[in-house]
Amino acid sequence: MHFTDTVYRNPYWPTFPLLQITQGCTHNRCKFCTMYQNVDFRLQPMEWIEEDLKEIASIDPNAKTIQLLSANPLVMSYDKLAPVLEMINKYLPKMEYIYTQGRVSDLKNKSVTQLCKLKELGMREISLGVESGDDDTLDRINKGYHSSDIIEQCSKLKEAGIDFWMSFLNGVGGKELSQAHAVNSAKIFSQCEPMLVGTGCLTLFPGTPLLEEAEKGKFQPLSEKEMLIELKTFAENLTCDCYFITHHTVSGKNLTGPDFLKRKDSIITALDDEIAHGDMDMLAAIRRSKRTL
Repeated sequence: MHFTDTVYRNPYWPTFPLLQITQGCTHNRCKFCTMYQNVDFRLQPMEWIEEDLKEIASIDPNAKTIQLLSANPLVMSYDKLAPVLEMINKYLPKMEYIYTQGRVSDLKNKSVTQLCKLKELGMREISLGVESGDDDTLDRINKGYHSSDIIEQCSKLKEAGIDFWMSFLNGVGGKELSQAHAVNSAKIFSQCEPMLVGTGCLTLFPGTPLLEEAEKGKFQPLSEKEMLIELKTFAENLTCDCYFITHHTVSGKNLTGPDFLKRKDSIITALDDEIAHGDMDMLAAIRRSKRTL
C-alpha cells in the first residue's frame, strides 16, 4: 500500500480497508493543527491507487466499505474524484459505502448534480472539519471560510442526499470568543442538520501558532471547567436531532449516542454535575498527555 505520510483515519468508520488518494492538506494553515505540517499537498498517482485497490481486492474482494485518505481528498474536482470511485467499484464490485473527509471549502467546486453522481458511485458519508460556526472564531483560527459558506455547501450535500458529519472544536475561540463560539456554532450546526455532531476539546500542541499566541498572552485558553461550560452552552443551543459524539478529553462522562434531542436534558444534567463535581486535574492530565489530534 502506498501510504506516504502519517495516516489519520476516522476511528468511527470501518478501519479496513483504507485507501490514500491524496497527500497532505490543501489548506494546512489552521492555527491549532499540526497533522500535516511539512507535508506538501498532492494527488496520489492513479497508478498507485490502482495498485492499492488490486492489493485490497486480493485480501478482501467482498469489501463493502472503504475509507479515503488523507486530510481532505474531497477537494479533488469531480472529474478527478469520479474516476477514483469508478475504479473502486471496478476492483471491489460489492462496494456500498465510500467514506471520505474534507473541508467545507472542498465542496465549492462541485455542483449538486455532480454530488448526486458521486453518491451513485458510492460516496455516502462525509466528515467535515468545521470546528466553529462563529465568523470571528473562524477568522481567529484561520479556517479560510465563514458561516455562510458552511450553510451554502452543506445545503448541497443535503440536496444530494449525502450524509455528513460536522465537528465542533470546544475551546478554540479562547476566553474572548467562548460564548459566541458556542452559541453561533450551535445555530449554524442546527440549520445544517448533520447526521452527526462530534465535539472535541482544544489541545495546544507544540509548533502551532495558537500555542505561540498563548505563550505571548495573545490567546487565552479555557480551563477544563470553562470548556465544560462552553460545551454545555453549545448543547443547550443545539436544536437538530443527530448522533452526538464527545471525545478528545471533552468530558469524563460518556455523553456519546444517537437521538440527541431525546437525550439533551440528560446530557446537560450530566455536564452540570461534572462542572460542579468533576475531576478537572484528571482531565487536564489527560490533555497534557496528548501528542496529536
